Amino acid sequence: MIQPPDVSGTTGPDGAPVPVVDVVCLGESMVTFLPRLPGRLADVPSFDRAIGGAESNVACTLARTGHTTRWISRVGTDGFGDHLLTAIAECGVDVAHVRRDPQRPTGVYFRTAGDRATDTHEVAYYRAGSAASAMTADGLDAAALRAGRILHLSGITAALSADCLGLLRELTARRPGRPLLSFDVNYRPGLWRDTAQARVLRDLARGADLVFVGDDEARDAWGLHGPRAISRALPEPQLLVVKQGRAGATVFRRTGETDLRRTGGPDLRRTGELDGRRDDDTATFVPALNVDLVAATGAGDAFAAGFLSATLRGLPDRDRLRHGHLWAAAALTVPGDLATPPSRPQADRLAALDDTAWERLHLGPGWTDADVSGRRADEEVPTQ
Repeated sequence: MIQPPDVSGTTGPDGAPVPVVDVVCLGESMVTFLPRLPGRLADVPSFDRAIGGAESNVACTLARTGHTTRWISRVGTDGFGDHLLTAIAECGVDVAHVRRDPQRPTGVYFRTAGDRATDTHEVAYYRAGSAASAMTADGLDAAALRAGRILHLSGITAALSADCLGLLRELTARRPGRPLLSFDVNYRPGLWRDTAQARVLRDLARGADLVFVGDDEARDAWGLHGPRAISRALPEPQLLVVKQGRAGATVFRRTGETDLRRTGGPDLRRTGELDGRRDDDTATFVPALNVDLVAATGAGDAFAAGFLSATLRGLPDRDRLRHGHLWAAAALTVPGDLATPPSRPQADRLAALDDTAWERLHLGPGWTDADVSGRRADEEVPTQ
């Protein structure tokens, strides 16, 4: 029988107890510069400053809906590092275990206003040799990493440096006592010299308990086509979420996953080697929502946050996917990386819609601010 981990007695290097949180997120965050006008980077005269980072996005989004979260990383002792810590802490995230590096800078990047999927989209990263690229297993607070119901990682970290790859190999190793491990593949072609190198992401995913991967990512990085092929190639995770773009998303569940709500903690460990997905494992598909797209940046992180929130609450697979889609819709209808997700009552009400009403939803900018609490469950939420 699988038992949840005991993280209540976790202590730090000084012997003091480390507070247990719902989700610990580890990874690089950077200061982001967003153009004030559309156009090429060469032509944009001014930018607005924001923050961006897959894992910190997840931590901030979860914190904004009442979950306790911790972000762990390294930043420089420069002003950009100060800004990141302040901005992420203001979202309600614990940043006390972020290390400061006096020798390396905080990463920054500039991007155009267009959709990442179009040929006109430009991103200029200045992250080589950043403080985050020097993260190692020995250089982080192991107690703070373990003191969470879920530890969330991303494949972006693995591409930053050999040290970061070694860190992720260490964290995804199957050992007793670790939290439920969530891994978002987050394949970024620009961070890998070739797809042969990116195959390491598949190895890392196989060490996780919960995996998020886009079907386009699996095709480009691993040569896999379609959710079923991806599921067969990743038999180990208890939950595998395959995102299928505008079509929707499918979650594959291994038989026997323990409910977080029933155990009072995450379904931690399986013992022994797994022999592939069983025929009686379940697959649940939920179509994506119809939204008025403003920018796609950050939608995948928001989806992961919504799914994790519903997982922490022990909701059924369909509702986990629906919360993912709803939180992604919040990100799709704002220009920056971070969006305010729907309130828990609003998200729960929409997630409870019948299939017809769900497919009829049409969400536009500002929809999370709409007062829809008095609407019937079968009514459409109008575009703002």
